[in-house]
Amino acid sequence: MSICGFGIIRNAIKYDYPIVESIKSALPLVDEFILLVGKSDDDTLELVKTIDSKVKIYESVWDDNLREGGRVLAAETDKALALVPSHYTWALYLQGDEVLHSDDYENIKSACDRWAEDGQCDGLLFKYKHFYGSYDYIATSSRWYRHEIRIIRNNQNIFSFRDAQGFRKKPNQILKVRTANASIYHYGWVKPPEKMQLKQYDFQKLWHPDDWIEERYAPEGSFDYNGIDVLQKFMGTHPPAIEERIQQSNWKFDRDLTVNRYSLKDMFKNFIENTTGWRPGEYKNYRLLS
Repeated sequence: MSICGFGIIRNAIKYDYPIVESIKSALPLVDEFILLVGKSDDDTLELVKTIDSKVKIYESVWDDNLREGGRVLAAETDKALALVPSHYTWALYLQGDEVLHSDDYENIKSACDRWAEDGQCDGLLFKYKHFYGSYDYIATSSRWYRHEIRIIRNNQNIFSFRDAQGFRKKPNQILKVRTANASIYHYGWVKPPEKMQLKQYDFQKLWHPDDWIEERYAPEGSFDYNGIDVLQKFMGTHPPAIEERIQQSNWKFDRDLTVNRYSLKDMFKNFIENTTGWRPGEYKNYRLLS
């Protein structure tokens, strides 16, 4: 059994992506990590060259005309996946704001070993912790996905789906997966408010035309993190790979958790979920094998 990591990145410095921490968190699990670096407006390429000799860097130019549903993200992810050598059993995918915890390494390795010869298993499913505003809070309302596939079987039949949140199998089948018994720590909504404002403005270009964006967003200013509906205090530990970044954070976001704004729909969903473990209407781009 063998594992190769892969991912994409562009403008990591401009948008304050923890790409170094993300890749470093995967290195104990993989023999090599394929990183496809898009042509950037900053020194992203020089930054990632300093990570580790396991990281194999390739360059790409994004097609910014793909402005529907974030399709360019899937297109670039497919390019990166195609660079994974065919002899690897599994391919571990991390986005530039996703980090693995060392506490989960043994579970991930065990799952990869256990299901390596299982012909039914197309991939491994991870739980998600979505941090928001600061490293102290996680978003938990029903609009945040609870699980996603981050390890896939390394063959030519699997492709990145929609905006690269998940994967499917040709021609367009959902993957059959087993649980990794591990979590992805997602930090995409944790960055200085000025960086978040700029990212929100620019990233809308992956989904919408310019006139739509100009009516709703501005590139300057500070992002207002208070618009979130529901947060919970994070009581666990962060991955060691990101601890230094946390110590260097220089903005403050505090939330009065008594002002969480639950819609009636979310109150109903939470009641069902807390009672049964099932979230009504949850999007699942996979089939979990028993």
